[in-house]
Amino acid sequence: MLQACLNGAHDPAQVAGLPVTPAALATEAAAAVAAGAAELHIHPRGPDGAESLAPGDVAAALDAVRAALPGLPVGIGTGAWIAPGGRARHASMAAWTTQPDYASVNLGEPDALEVMTLLTRQGVGIEAGLWNQTDAARFLAEAAPSACLRIMIEMQDVASEAALREADTILAMLADAGIDRPILLHGEGRSAWAMVARAAALGLDTRIGLEDVTHMPDGRPATSNADLVAAARKIMAEHGVGA
Repeated sequence: MLQACLNGAHDPAQVAGLPVTPAALATEAAAAVAAGAAELHIHPRGPDGAESLAPGDVAAALDAVRAALPGLPVGIGTGAWIAPGGRARHASMAAWTTQPDYASVNLGEPDALEVMTLLTRQGVGIEAGLWNQTDAARFLAEAAPSACLRIMIEMQDVASEAALREADTILAMLADAGIDRPILLHGEGRSAWAMVARAAALGLDTRIGLEDVTHMPDGRPATSNADLVAAARKIMAEHGVGA
Protein backbone atom coordinates (compact mmCIF):
# COMPACT_ATOMS: atom_id res chain seq x y z
CA MET A 1 0.00 0.00 0.00
CA LEU A 2 1.26 3.46 -0.92
CA GLN A 3 0.01 6.33 1.21
CA ALA A 4 0.33 9.96 0.12
CA CYS A 5 1.27 12.45 2.86
CA LEU A 6 0.22 15.74 1.32
CA ASN A 7 1.41 18.59 3.53
CA GLY A 8 2.62 17.93 7.08
CA ALA A 9 3.91 20.75 9.24
CA HIS A 10 5.75 22.64 6.51
CA ASP A 11 5.49 26.39 6.00
CA PRO A 12 3.79 26.85 2.62
CA ALA A 13 6.12 29.77 1.96
CA GLN A 14 9.03 27.30 2.03
CA VAL A 15 7.51 24.45 -0.02
CA ALA A 16 6.16 25.19 -3.49
CA GLY A 17 2.74 23.71 -4.16
CA LEU A 18 2.07 22.71 -0.54
CA PRO A 19 -1.71 22.27 -0.10
CA VAL A 20 -3.09 24.06 2.94
CA THR A 21 -6.77 24.89 2.38
CA PRO A 22 -9.46 22.19 2.23
CA ALA A 23 -9.94 22.85 -1.49
CA ALA A 24 -6.22 22.56 -2.20
CA LEU A 25 -5.99 19.35 -0.17
CA ALA A 26 -8.87 17.87 -2.16
CA THR A 27 -7.24 18.79 -5.47
CA GLU A 28 -3.83 17.40 -4.46
CA ALA A 29 -5.45 14.28 -3.01
CA ALA A 30 -7.27 13.52 -6.25
CA ALA A 31 -4.08 13.98 -8.28
CA ALA A 32 -2.07 11.79 -5.88
CA VAL A 33 -4.63 9.00 -6.08
CA ALA A 34 -4.66 9.23 -9.87
CA ALA A 35 -0.87 8.80 -9.73
CA GLY A 36 -1.16 5.64 -7.63
CA ALA A 37 -1.77 6.48 -3.96
CA ALA A 38 -4.18 4.17 -2.12
CA GLU A 39 -4.56 6.13 1.13
CA LEU A 40 -4.01 9.67 2.37
CA HIS A 41 -2.43 11.39 5.36
CA ILE A 42 -3.10 15.10 5.84
CA HIS A 43 -2.54 17.86 8.40
CA PRO A 44 -5.65 20.08 8.60
CA ARG A 45 -5.05 23.81 8.87
CA GLY A 46 -7.05 26.67 10.30
CA PRO A 47 -8.03 29.85 8.45
CA ASP A 48 -4.66 31.35 9.45
CA GLY A 49 -2.82 28.50 7.72
CA ALA A 50 -1.51 27.00 10.97
CA GLU A 51 -1.92 23.30 11.76
CA SER A 52 -5.11 22.65 13.68
CA LEU A 53 -6.95 19.86 15.46
CA ALA A 54 -10.02 22.03 16.10
CA PRO A 55 -13.23 20.17 15.21
CA GLY A 56 -14.28 22.63 12.51
CA ASP A 57 -10.90 22.66 10.80
CA VAL A 58 -10.60 18.87 10.87
CA ALA A 59 -14.13 18.49 9.50
CA ALA A 60 -13.52 21.00 6.71
CA ALA A 61 -10.39 19.20 5.52
CA LEU A 62 -11.87 15.71 5.76
CA ASP A 63 -15.16 16.69 4.15
CA ALA A 64 -13.40 18.29 1.18
CA VAL A 65 -11.13 15.31 0.56
CA ARG A 66 -13.93 12.78 1.01
CA ALA A 67 -16.17 14.69 -1.38
CA ALA A 68 -13.46 14.42 -4.02
CA LEU A 69 -12.59 10.79 -3.21
CA PRO A 70 -15.54 8.99 -1.63
CA GLY A 71 -14.58 5.90 0.33
CA LEU A 72 -10.83 6.48 0.30
CA PRO A 73 -9.20 6.12 3.74
CA VAL A 74 -7.97 9.47 5.09
CA GLY A 75 -5.87 9.97 8.20
CA ILE A 76 -4.45 12.97 10.04
CA GLY A 77 -1.50 13.80 12.26
CA THR A 78 -1.84 14.48 16.00
CA GLY A 79 1.62 15.90 16.77
CA ALA A 80 2.11 17.38 20.23
CA TRP A 81 3.43 20.59 18.64
CA ILE A 82 0.01 21.45 17.18
CA ALA A 83 -1.51 24.38 19.09
CA PRO A 84 -2.39 24.63 21.91
CA GLY A 85 0.18 21.87 22.28
CA GLY A 86 0.70 18.90 24.55
CA ARG A 87 -2.25 17.60 26.53
CA ALA A 88 -4.13 20.84 25.94
CA ARG A 89 -4.95 19.60 22.44
CA HIS A 90 -6.83 16.55 23.78
CA ALA A 91 -10.00 18.57 24.22
CA SER A 92 -10.01 19.42 20.53
CA MET A 93 -9.61 15.77 19.56
CA ALA A 94 -12.33 14.66 21.97
CA ALA A 95 -14.70 17.20 20.40
CA TRP A 96 -14.28 16.06 16.78
CA THR A 97 -17.62 15.81 15.05
CA THR A 98 -16.10 14.33 11.90
CA GLN A 99 -13.66 11.51 12.55
CA PRO A 100 -10.66 10.61 10.41
CA ASP A 101 -10.34 6.96 9.44
CA TYR A 102 -7.07 6.83 11.36
CA ALA A 103 -4.56 9.13 13.02
CA SER A 104 -0.83 8.90 13.60
CA VAL A 105 0.53 8.98 17.15
CA ASN A 106 4.20 9.63 17.87
CA LEU A 107 5.44 7.22 20.56
CA GLY A 108 8.19 9.68 21.42
CA GLU A 109 5.65 12.16 22.79
CA PRO A 110 4.89 12.00 26.54
CA ASP A 111 1.12 11.74 26.06
CA ALA A 112 1.20 9.16 23.27
CA LEU A 113 -0.62 6.45 25.23
CA GLU A 114 -3.31 8.91 26.30
CA VAL A 115 -3.85 9.96 22.70
CA MET A 116 -4.10 6.32 21.64
CA THR A 117 -6.76 5.69 24.28
CA LEU A 118 -8.68 8.79 23.20
CA LEU A 119 -8.63 7.72 19.55
CA THR A 120 -9.73 4.18 20.38
CA ARG A 121 -12.71 5.49 22.31
CA GLN A 122 -13.73 7.52 19.26
CA GLY A 123 -13.38 4.62 16.87
CA VAL A 124 -10.38 6.11 15.07
CA GLY A 125 -7.68 3.74 13.83
CA ILE A 126 -4.19 4.22 15.24
CA GLU A 127 -0.95 4.48 13.29
CA ALA A 128 1.72 4.02 15.95
CA GLY A 129 4.72 6.11 14.90
CA LEU A 130 8.17 4.80 15.86
CA TRP A 131 11.02 7.21 15.07
CA ASN A 132 13.80 5.20 16.71
CA GLN A 133 14.64 2.20 18.89
CA THR A 134 13.59 4.06 22.04
CA ASP A 135 10.11 4.57 20.61
CA ALA A 136 9.97 0.92 19.59
CA ALA A 137 10.95 -0.22 23.09
CA ARG A 138 8.24 1.96 24.63
CA PHE A 139 5.67 0.66 22.16
CA LEU A 140 6.52 -2.94 23.03
CA ALA A 141 6.55 -2.30 26.78
CA GLU A 142 3.55 0.00 27.19
CA ALA A 143 1.21 0.01 24.19
CA ALA A 144 -1.40 -2.48 23.01
CA PRO A 145 -0.25 -3.47 19.51
CA SER A 146 -3.49 -5.30 18.77
CA ALA A 147 -5.36 -2.00 19.13
CA CYS A 148 -3.33 -0.39 16.33
CA LEU A 149 -4.33 -0.27 12.70
CA ARG A 150 -0.66 -0.35 11.74
CA ILE A 151 2.83 0.46 12.94
CA MET A 152 4.74 3.24 11.18
CA ILE A 153 8.51 3.07 11.25
CA GLU A 154 9.44 6.67 10.53
CA MET A 155 13.06 7.38 9.71
CA GLN A 156 14.16 10.97 10.09
CA ASP A 157 16.18 13.23 7.79
CA VAL A 158 19.47 11.37 8.14
CA ALA A 159 21.81 9.69 5.69
CA SER A 160 20.23 6.69 3.97
CA GLU A 161 22.74 4.21 5.39
CA ALA A 162 22.04 5.25 8.99
CA ALA A 163 18.30 5.18 8.38
CA LEU A 164 18.46 1.70 6.89
CA ARG A 165 20.39 0.39 9.90
CA GLU A 166 17.91 1.93 12.34
CA ALA A 167 14.89 0.68 10.40
CA ASP A 168 16.29 -2.85 10.22
CA THR A 169 16.92 -2.86 13.97
CA ILE A 170 13.37 -1.72 14.72
CA LEU A 171 11.95 -4.33 12.34
CA ALA A 172 13.97 -6.98 14.16
CA MET A 173 12.68 -5.78 17.54
CA LEU A 174 9.09 -6.07 16.35
CA ALA A 175 9.70 -9.49 14.81
CA ASP A 176 11.42 -10.79 17.95
CA ALA A 177 8.41 -9.65 19.98
CA GLY A 178 6.04 -11.49 17.67
CA ILE A 179 4.19 -8.36 16.60
CA ASP A 180 1.74 -9.20 13.84
CA ARG A 181 0.44 -5.85 12.63
CA PRO A 182 0.80 -4.18 9.22
CA ILE A 183 3.96 -2.09 8.99
CA LEU A 184 4.40 1.12 7.02
CA LEU A 185 8.04 2.10 6.53
CA HIS A 186 8.91 5.60 5.35
CA GLY A 187 11.56 8.26 5.68
CA GLU A 188 11.96 12.01 5.58
CA GLY A 189 14.35 14.17 3.59
CA ARG A 190 17.56 12.31 2.85
CA SER A 191 16.15 8.94 3.94
CA ALA A 192 12.81 9.12 2.09
CA TRP A 193 13.61 7.37 -1.16
CA ALA A 194 15.78 4.70 0.45
CA MET A 195 12.86 3.79 2.71
CA VAL A 196 10.47 3.53 -0.23
CA ALA A 197 12.87 1.08 -1.88
CA ARG A 198 13.45 -0.92 1.32
CA ALA A 199 9.70 -1.14 2.01
CA ALA A 200 9.09 -2.38 -1.53
CA ALA A 201 11.87 -4.96 -1.22
CA LEU A 202 10.40 -6.25 2.06
CA GLY A 203 6.77 -6.15 0.94
CA LEU A 204 5.85 -3.46 3.48
CA ASP A 205 3.53 -0.49 3.11
CA THR A 206 5.15 2.90 2.55
CA ARG A 207 4.28 6.54 2.00
CA ILE A 208 5.53 9.57 0.11
CA GLY A 209 4.50 13.19 -0.35
CA LEU A 210 5.52 16.77 0.28
CA GLU A 211 5.32 16.20 4.03
CA ASP A 212 8.25 13.79 3.79
CA VAL A 213 10.38 14.97 0.88
CA THR A 214 10.54 17.86 -1.55
CA HIS A 215 12.90 16.34 -4.10
CA MET A 216 12.60 13.57 -6.65
CA PRO A 217 14.84 10.46 -6.54
CA ASP A 218 17.30 12.13 -8.93
CA GLY A 219 17.51 15.25 -6.75
CA ARG A 220 15.30 17.51 -8.85
CA PRO A 221 12.76 19.60 -6.91
CA ALA A 222 9.36 17.94 -6.69
CA THR A 223 6.56 19.97 -8.24
CA SER A 224 3.61 18.14 -6.66
CA ASN A 225 2.51 15.25 -4.51
CA ALA A 226 1.41 13.43 -7.65
CA ASP A 227 4.95 13.54 -9.06
CA LEU A 228 6.31 12.03 -5.85
CA VAL A 229 3.66 9.31 -5.83
CA ALA A 230 4.38 8.42 -9.46
CA ALA A 231 8.11 8.16 -8.70
CA ALA A 232 7.42 5.93 -5.68
CA ARG A 233 5.18 3.72 -7.81
CA LYS A 234 8.02 3.32 -10.29
CA ILE A 235 10.39 2.21 -7.53
CA MET A 236 7.79 -0.21 -6.22
CA ALA A 237 7.25 -1.65 -9.69
CA GLU A 238 10.99 -2.22 -10.02
CA HIS A 239 10.70 -4.44 -6.94
CA GLY A 240 7.72 -6.31 -8.37
CA VAL A 241 5.11 -4.51 -6.27
CA GLY A 242 1.93 -3.71 -8.19
CA ALA A 243 -0.88 -1.27 -7.44
